[in-house]
Amino acid sequence: MSETIASGPAGSAHVDDQPRPGRWLALSILVLAVLLVGVDATVLGLATPYLSEDLRPSGTQLLWIGDIYSFVIAGLLVSMGSLGDRIGRKKLLLIGSVAFGAMSVLCAYATSPEMMIVARALLGVAGATLMPSTLALIRNLFHDPQERSLAVGIWGAMASAGTAVGPVLGGFLLGHFWWGSVFLINLPVMALLVVVGAKVIPESRNPDPGPWDVPSVLLSLVGIVGVVYAIKEASAHGYRWDIGLAGVIGVLALIVFVRRQLILDSPLLNMKLFHHRGFSGAVLADLLTILGLSGLVFFLSQFLQMVQMRSSLNAGLTELPAAVGAVGAGLAAGYVARRLSVRIVVAGGLAVVGLSLVGCTTLHADTGTAALAVILFVVGIGAGFSFTVTADVILSSVPKEEAGAASAVSETAYELGAALGIALLGSIVTGIYRGFEAPPGVPADAADAARESLGGAFEAAGELPADQGAALMKAAQDAFVYGLDIASGVAAAILLAASVAAWILLRGQKLEYSPVTTVAEPEPEPERESGTV
Repeated sequence: MSETIASGPAGSAHVDDQPRPGRWLALSILVLAVLLVGVDATVLGLATPYLSEDLRPSGTQLLWIGDIYSFVIAGLLVSMGSLGDRIGRKKLLLIGSVAFGAMSVLCAYATSPEMMIVARALLGVAGATLMPSTLALIRNLFHDPQERSLAVGIWGAMASAGTAVGPVLGGFLLGHFWWGSVFLINLPVMALLVVVGAKVIPESRNPDPGPWDVPSVLLSLVGIVGVVYAIKEASAHGYRWDIGLAGVIGVLALIVFVRRQLILDSPLLNMKLFHHRGFSGAVLADLLTILGLSGLVFFLSQFLQMVQMRSSLNAGLTELPAAVGAVGAGLAAGYVARRLSVRIVVAGGLAVVGLSLVGCTTLHADTGTAALAVILFVVGIGAGFSFTVTADVILSSVPKEEAGAASAVSETAYELGAALGIALLGSIVTGIYRGFEAPPGVPADAADAARESLGGAFEAAGELPADQGAALMKAAQDAFVYGLDIASGVAAAILLAASVAAWILLRGQKLEYSPVTTVAEPEPEPERESGTV
């Protein structure tokens, strides 16, 4: 498809700017993939206690199960976004959807921690095709800026809805079936997306993309995975020569990757995108926000189920206000940002989230549902405003032919932040938890088993006399809550820092308005010329 603008009479619309028929129906199918990713991210947290009991992973294996998905996605998003620009974003989305469904089945029937880690890694490969494809297709479906803002708001709202549907549906399934059922809910959504999407989603690609550079693909994967692995392992186990080596290899790979992109005629990622202050500011805001939120969210479900002893369904409903707030804010974000400013909405939203997380530093076993609901609702509102506007800024900052790569950068920041958040904040919780003192009289082997994870404490306590078991569980729960409180404080500081960075970097950034034609005061005849978008 040509990106060339044809000349025409004054006031006429460009051919590429004409509204695309069926765009809203296509959007309704696209957001199914977003809904699916949101569901998949949240149900794992609910299933963790059941998975731990069945597969018996160590504390380190449990963290790998949680973050290997994000590691692989983060390493491949830029490559897949660029691939979609080349072979067709619709084609890549449909192929990835089929693969995502197949890997979900593999996760559901995993029989060991190692098999689950591998299955989650393969799920990450498939997942890397979904998110950048959906955002890039939105960029090409909606040429009107205000329509695009609404479409991005719906996209973000469905991601938030996935976080709401996931815990509730997952809680229901866990109450009636085995833990693997939470992965099988992906299948009907994937089937609908593939069957209907093949008919209603239009194809789009870069008309002159150049070759897909495989060395750049490998460099980005090795670089991001190496760096994140080193951070995770160092924060959990301290510095060792092998961890340091992984970090050095990762950094060197990323340096070579950047240098290679600067000299390639058709780079995998156009580094000039980062010269746009709005683009860089939005990406940084996303990364820091997710870094602050993800690790906390990963452990919140364990707090609700294994400290407050809620059922899976009750835990899912308790987390629902966050998604409700995010959905409402996401739909209103574009409107509000045009009437205030981008930086007020983004920086203000992040500040609200940070201040709300300060409230999480006082969590304890007796914290009531109402207090949790208020905190999570406000967090959802702030995050909904911020993420929706930054996504709109990122899409608006690039030409349509580079929409896939730009969307991938946005999603890479999201997934990299998630992996780093689980690594950093998760390691804080785990490190504090593992240091708790066992009550007098508890055998050393039972105490060691309890220190592996909170799920391990439940199992160890069940094998002890009632009074010893209760004392061990109380000590383990108290240590877990203390670690969660400290991690909440760190997360709050990160979010407030992200707010300051967004205020500085997004200065002067505006969302586009739809072109308005006036008849009261005719404008001078513009020059007739053609160009390239």
